[in-house]
Formats: sequence, C-alpha cells, structure tokens
Amino acid sequence: MSLMFYDQAKIFVKGGDGGNGCVAMRREKYVPEGGPWGGDGGRGGDLILRADEGLRTLVDFRYKRHHKAERGRHGEGKNRHGASGDDLVLLVPAGTVIRDEETGALIADLVRHGQEVVVARGGRGGRGNAHFANAHNKAPTHAEKGEPAEERWLTMELKLLADVGLLGFPNAGKSTLISRVSAAKPKIAAYPFTTIVPNLGVVRVEDGSSFVMADIPGLIEGAHAGAGLGHEFLRHVERTRVLVHVLDTAGSEGRDPLEDFRATNRELELYNPLLSRRPMVVAANKMDLPGAAENLQKLKAALSSVYEIYPVSAVTGAGLEPLVYRLAGLIATLPEEAEEELAPESPVLHRYEPQFRVTRENGIFIVAGKDIERRIAMTNMDNEESVERLQRLLQRSGIVAALVGAGVKEGDTVQIGPIIFEYAE
Repeated sequence: MSLMFYDQAKIFVKGGDGGNGCVAMRREKYVPEGGPWGGDGGRGGDLILRADEGLRTLVDFRYKRHHKAERGRHGEGKNRHGASGDDLVLLVPAGTVIRDEETGALIADLVRHGQEVVVARGGRGGRGNAHFANAHNKAPTHAEKGEPAEERWLTMELKLLADVGLLGFPNAGKSTLISRVSAAKPKIAAYPFTTIVPNLGVVRVEDGSSFVMADIPGLIEGAHAGAGLGHEFLRHVERTRVLVHVLDTAGSEGRDPLEDFRATNRELELYNPLLSRRPMVVAANKMDLPGAAENLQKLKAALSSVYEIYPVSAVTGAGLEPLVYRLAGLIATLPEEAEEELAPESPVLHRYEPQFRVTRENGIFIVAGKDIERRIAMTNMDNEESVERLQRLLQRSGIVAALVGAGVKEGDTVQIGPIIFEYAE
C-alpha cells in the first residue's frame, strides 16, 4: 500500500500553562519574625512549528491532532522558583502555510529548512508571596496562579517546493517522464486522473548538480474555479521555479496537443496571472507514436517563437537528456526565491481595542478583556488577600466605574471570564 499524500491538516495547539506562585514563610530557629519566602512559578513552554526539508507530507497530523507544550512547575518554599516547561517543537514540511482556523489570518509561511514560528505561547509563572511584601504588609499570604497559555486551532496547507513542475492534461505522460529521469516510482495507468497526488523526484545531472521535479496532477478546464480537483493541484504550481508543459504530441486520445497547451495555460492565467511569468519549456512527448511528427511541426509553427520545444519519448527515453540538461542550466540562472510573491497576503491590521468592555446579556453584566481575564485566571479566589488585591485592581482599572456607568446595581450578577459573582458596593 502506498503512502497517501496529505497536503492539508487541522490541529489544536496549546502552550504550557504557567506554574503557580507559592505562599511560604521563613521558619528558622533564630529568626522570630520570618518574612515571606514563596518562590515564583515557572513559565510554560511555547509550542513551535519548524520546517524540515526531510518531510514531504502532513500525514502525521492526521492521526494526532491535539498538541500541548509542558506547563511550568509550581514555586516552592525557601524562595525556590519552579522550573520552566519545555517547548514543544513540531516538525512540518518546508512549504507549509499556517493559518488561524477561526479567523483565516496568515500566521506563517515556512519555506526554508529550519524556519520556525511560535504558534501558542506559554503562560507566565505566577509570583510567589515574596513579591508582595511591602511596608504595610510584611507577611502577605497570597500568591498568583500561573497564567493560562495561548491555545488555538490551526489549519496547515502544504505547497510543494520544487524546482521544476510538470504540467499537462491527464495521460500526457508526466508520471512516465518523472519515473525515467528520477528515482520516483509513481503509479502509472491509462485512465484520466491517473495521478491524484503530486509525485516528487530528485533529478541528478552528470556534472554533480541536481534539482527537484514535481509531477503535478493533470488539469482539466475549469480547474481555476475548483472544477475537479483544480485548486488542490494548482496550489502546488505556485512554488515551482520552472514549468515544463508535457504534451501528448501524438494526440493518442483524439486530442489536439496545441489546444491542450492553450487550455492549460488559460487555467494558469485565470488562477493566478503571475504564473504566466514563470519560465516554461515544452516537452513534446510520445514522439514514438504515429502522428506525433506531424503535430510537432504544428507546435513549432505556433509556439517556437516564444517557447523552447523538446521532442521526447518518456517511454523510450529518447530526447530526455537534452531536456534535463536545459532544465539544470535554466535553474542555475534563477534566483533561489521568486522576487515577488505569487499570492500576496492582505496586511493584518492591528486595530486599537480598549483594555476591556462591558456588555449586558440576559440581565448579566459581562466584563471582557484579555488583560482582566488573565488577571482573574491568575487570582486564587479561595485566598482573602488575593481577592482584596483583585478588588483594588478593578477599582484602579476603571472597571467598577464602567459597571456603574452601565447601570449595575447592588445584587446584580457580574461575570468576568469564568468567574460569576454578585455586585456589592
């Protein structure tokens, strides 16, 4: 059974929560009034995605979708801080585009080996009670809980990173060609859409150079609009540096090779006009079959002023060597990366948002805001000093005033994050 090519995945990622701060007091024999001695919690680990050129598919993420970094250790007495949690690094193929599943916003486009991005940051460790000693309270009995980590669903999409992409209608001979010039072993049969997944092969030239060739599945008219598996295939064309248009020059299924060429190019132009600027050569395939010589002359008459045409037979191997050497020479003259992005992203606009907002739903006053929700999560509600400190924060931050302005009255229900309580003057 062959390994399926998975080029899309959806995963849940979460950083490690921060460790809790510790409440402790000095208990030494000759120190009658020992002060606070509780250590801080450790920071949670980040969850990182890193590009690895040795991977070719996203198959691993089909079987494990939930990933979480290590949480920070809790603080301890004697002012001992908790250890930070280890980062969790997940390897993805080079060429993986990562987006936030909820908003669709682009997070990263990892195109080179070793590139990485933090997709879920770990939470900060809570501060131990040693942090809260002051002239008015020399022995505080409260500490912070660890900060919750970031978490989100991601969508990942793999776009092949290949030097040469083979284009053409189904059964033009792309799979046979790549099997002849590389070590790739694609399945080959005589029916439409034989190749339903891209095949990659490394082509080695006698001078010691090499390049990666991708056999991109056959296109049909309407592919740019998603017909057939159009979008699934066309996304892989975006990464290739040189395009080779493979034609069934013999017209073995009653097709016109010149019209096939024009139809495929129309799909590329409609999908992304910038693709038409990529260097392209024509491989006039199946020259070993009757009718091919006549059609080759028609192709040369129509295309040779714009495109280089190489008559080849993928089955017999005739003409492949000049084609391979031309591709190697062409690639050597191109920059490592395209100078312009094929599909530039719209900029992500970071609009100013207030620190919090107060709304009323079904009679409940709801206070929402990342900072105050984080503070709530880090407050030990079972500790009186911690609650008093939170109340002072609500006053200083203007939340109490905002609630009063929204019409809150004694005994009304207020919710901040997961905490629900009755409002009291």
